Amino acid sequence: MFSALRKEWKHFWKSRSLFFIGLPALIVVFVFYYLPMYGIVIAFKDINYAKGIWGSDWVGLHNFKFFFNSQDALRITRNTLLLNGLFIVVGMSCALVIGLLLAELGRRWVKLFQTILFFPYFLSWVVVGFVSYILLNPSFGVINKLLEQLHFSPIDWYSKPGYWPLILTLTYLWKNVGYTAIIFFTGLLSIDNSYYEAASIDGASRLQQIRKISIPLITPLITMLFMLNVGRIFYSDFGLFYFVPRDAGMLYATTDVVDTYVFRSLRVVGDLGMASAASLYQAIVGLILVVTTNLLVRKFNKDNALF
Repeated sequence: MFSALRKEWKHFWKSRSLFFIGLPALIVVFVFYYLPMYGIVIAFKDINYAKGIWGSDWVGLHNFKFFFNSQDALRITRNTLLLNGLFIVVGMSCALVIGLLLAELGRRWVKLFQTILFFPYFLSWVVVGFVSYILLNPSFGVINKLLEQLHFSPIDWYSKPGYWPLILTLTYLWKNVGYTAIIFFTGLLSIDNSYYEAASIDGASRLQQIRKISIPLITPLITMLFMLNVGRIFYSDFGLFYFVPRDAGMLYATTDVVDTYVFRSLRVVGDLGMASAASLYQAIVGLILVVTTNLLVRKFNKDNALF
């Protein structure tokens, strides 16, 4: 054992410069991701602010029982999985197509389209929420005014939950698809141009080159992004689901997800224990999903697995 420790110490001392370069990142991860984990205990307690976290009464799984026995658990789980699953599939598909199209453009046009596609990513969801309200306002919204001009009846968008899976998907794509497309475009730039030259000499069309060269060579990148997104499938984009539907109670059937439920539990009910239980449930399911996805990927191709 001592010889193994001595060997590891020699290896560490030899690479100490790399360790000290990464030390600030390690400290940030430890302070902001590991130290707060003691708060998991809140999910198992009846929090009394006067007694504090450790002094509050231990209630075991009562908070989880209350959460799962309510009618909200099934609804928010279904909405979270289905909507985020839709975002992953549609978003990555659109981003891949856009990334492939960017790779076919000239450098000057690429810079223009990069800027256009990437700009919405930097906008706050608060701003996007106000823009969507300008479009969807039941009385003065741009879309309803356009419908009136076309002799259609205006729609009260904020009381019709059936429309919102499509609205949220389009909003998500507009804001985020450019960011993922740039990642795919960067991956395509790393492919050796000699592959395309050889395929061109053999008479392959551009579509055939995309199918046989571009997509296969960036498959590891696609797989990695897919697994990372699946791992966060239970961590919905709070701003999207809160500010765009404007927390309208009529839309909870299709827009209420775990994040908005936890926030509302804290703001309206003030039940810290139940909110923590829902958040812990969210984390556990996310962990199970990413591990399961990684095992499936590893079964088919070990090189594409994360671990």
